[in-house]
Amino acid sequence: MKNNVEILPSTVYIVGAGPGDPDLLTVKAQKLLAVADVILFADSLIPEEILDLCRADAEIIRTANKTLEEIIGLMVEEVRSHKSVVRLHSGDPSLYSAVHEQMQLLAEANIPFEVIPGISAFQAAAAKLKIELTVPGLVQTIILTRISGRTQVPPTEELTTLAAHQASLCLYLSARHIENAQAKLLEHYPAETPIAICYRIGWPDEKIMVVPLKEMAKCTQEENLIRTTLYVISPALSATVSGTLRERRSRLYHPEHSHIFRSSHN
Repeated sequence: MKNNVEILPSTVYIVGAGPGDPDLLTVKAQKLLAVADVILFADSLIPEEILDLCRADAEIIRTANKTLEEIIGLMVEEVRSHKSVVRLHSGDPSLYSAVHEQMQLLAEANIPFEVIPGISAFQAAAAKLKIELTVPGLVQTIILTRISGRTQVPPTEELTTLAAHQASLCLYLSARHIENAQAKLLEHYPAETPIAICYRIGWPDEKIMVVPLKEMAKCTQEENLIRTTLYVISPALSATVSGTLRERRSRLYHPEHSHIFRSSHN
């Protein structure tokens, strides 16, 4: 310990900050923020309140206006100066966070790094909506995707193809192309299908609107939602709205179902 502060190894910790609510950070993320020397903070995507968890003397570097090369250069310099670095990303690093190129460049520079997962917006949205995205006998698959924009999706992952599965589909990074997305979804979902529009989940100004699919683009445009918006299209949401979920009981806790920890109650 140094001045009652734990000394971390000189490493880059790529940390998922969750969807916005500081209380949804993992315990490990909170512990790292409390002791790290340097915080590289994606300030356009993460609320300022999370910085309250950092050491008072930690160096805070905002990265919204920096390029990948500048960010990597800073991390390499700080670690080679024997400092611990938290690279704080919104959501979970495994989803739409552009971390793979950071990890590749850190590895090439022989800089050690560790990845700390975070809660993704689709998980926080399901909690707010009070739905389970995998309901027995109704839907057992979750698709996390986006529509093509400046970043193209592979041809085999076009939204029309994925929508054909009618799984629980969580649509990221698509608000700017919502009319196109709606048209593709309508090829496989009825126009009256309830969908959830989730804006800035976990932030103080979050909005959640459940509307028919045919009104998805109109609602998005009326609310002027151009970023930080997640769309949830799921049979589970439709069943919740219609009140038909009671018959979709899981076998896990059913009295007639036995498993390694419990005999059936027949």
